[in-house]
Amino acid sequence: MELKYAVKSNDECKKLRDVLSYFHISHRLLITLKNENAILLNGETTYIDKQLNADDKININFDYEEDNSNIVPTKMDLDIVYEDDWMIIINKPSNLTVHPTMMHYDDSLSNGIRYYFDKIGLKKKIRPVNRLDKDTSGLVVFAKCEYIQEELKNQMTTDDFKKEYTTIVEGILDNKKGIINSPISRKEGSIIERCIDDQGAPSITEYEVLNENKDKNYSLIRCNLKTGRTHQIRVHFSSIGHSLLGDDLYGGKLDLMDRQALHCSKISFIHPITKNKIEITSDIAEDMKRLLALG
Repeated sequence: MELKYAVKSNDECKKLRDVLSYFHISHRLLITLKNENAILLNGETTYIDKQLNADDKININFDYEEDNSNIVPTKMDLDIVYEDDWMIIINKPSNLTVHPTMMHYDDSLSNGIRYYFDKIGLKKKIRPVNRLDKDTSGLVVFAKCEYIQEELKNQMTTDDFKKEYTTIVEGILDNKKGIINSPISRKEGSIIERCIDDQGAPSITEYEVLNENKDKNYSLIRCNLKTGRTHQIRVHFSSIGHSLLGDDLYGGKLDLMDRQALHCSKISFIHPITKNKIEITSDIAEDMKRLLALG
């Protein structure tokens, strides 16, 4: 994993520091790179205020090893939908946490990624870019180095990183397409639950009804997140009287689904290295498919 830059005669980057700024290297990452002697000018280490000349070549190497012993390696079947030298994208099943917790110390998705990294000889920290609740299924991106994680996190603050979800909610919506624009905050007295709060963080969900079952009283909906708040889709649909099937935390019934019917079905972003648009899709999870097939 390496960034390369060749200085041109009319280059705007006059110093090595300018090249690092061009690549959006953060101050925190810069400290790590300096400690690892990972920034080379014409094959040699140097200082960041070094004056550059035409035809100078800068290499920023991310192949240095990192301590990942905080994550226990656990063998598991990973549904890998995309992988390159810089990242890996997993289709996560429900009933699986992304991060280890006290209750899931060695059986989270991160544990499986650690085992896989060991298998391919990659000694790197485990860095999920996006997060899904334990019972939400779908696409999760893991960066293979700090640079990629930072770049994709930055894209999440713009419209470059898009997330699309598919959900099944209770009831039949009057408006088949719309926007839920309601601020969300942590519910007082709870470390888990969120609620609509005028003083909360701005939260916007675009939605479109894809199908509906009037006999069983549910609707299949596609959601695009304009913001990324914890439990955003769950809170927003509960607030308009259409809780997600199986989401008993926010008023959903458990008669048709035993977990919230929510799946991250599409992500798109700009690859930080190639600058190509990456678009990955995922079919909804099998339990959601079975329910719809029974309709």
